[in-house]
Amino acid sequence: MTVLPDAVRDADSVLVSGPPMSGKYDLFTRLLAEWTDGPVVISTGRTAEKVRSDYESITGRTGDDLIVIDCVTHEQGDKRADTPSTKYVASAGNLTDIGIKFTDVVESSAGRERAVGVYSLSQLLMYWDPERIYQFTRVLTSQTSGEGWPFVGVLNSTAHDEQVVHTLHEPFEVVLETRVDGDDREFRVRGRVEQPSEWTPY
Repeated sequence: MTVLPDAVRDADSVLVSGPPMSGKYDLFTRLLAEWTDGPVVISTGRTAEKVRSDYESITGRTGDDLIVIDCVTHEQGDKRADTPSTKYVASAGNLTDIGIKFTDVVESSAGRERAVGVYSLSQLLMYWDPERIYQFTRVLTSQTSGEGWPFVGVLNSTAHDEQVVHTLHEPFEVVLETRVDGDDREFRVRGRVEQPSEWTPY
């Protein structure tokens, strides 16, 4: 079991950034589970069922208190109605709809300790330019911090040029970078000012 550093667990907002197959989704899911037993996942690439079963298998917890904003199911032609624990958005490109559903979740969660994750920002960049996703991320981070909820996003660092990656680091307090080194998956922590930590296998 990976022990995440305090700098990550205590942060208000974390970006998990790295290449494919470097364990970003795993760290994202574990971090949400460390923060709260009632996470909210804005899922741009996996159905709500898949997010729940992944959450259960990665964390060993039940996904009953997990809320999913599912941007996939309707796009696949399966027009389900919203439930208290699953909200459906027409597609990951519909940022307005994502925002509306997220506000619904905030309003229905009064008094609940939650944490929020977006998996992934790279998927949103297939629909919108980086400036638009940057603004969307800033709005989400300010909304979550207003609730006292920590926030985590995920970025595939090799899918975008360096300028885009740098821009999307900006709204986050801490960046958790991942990489593959030989057969090992490793991470390190970068804050706004201090030097990055050493690479740690996990």
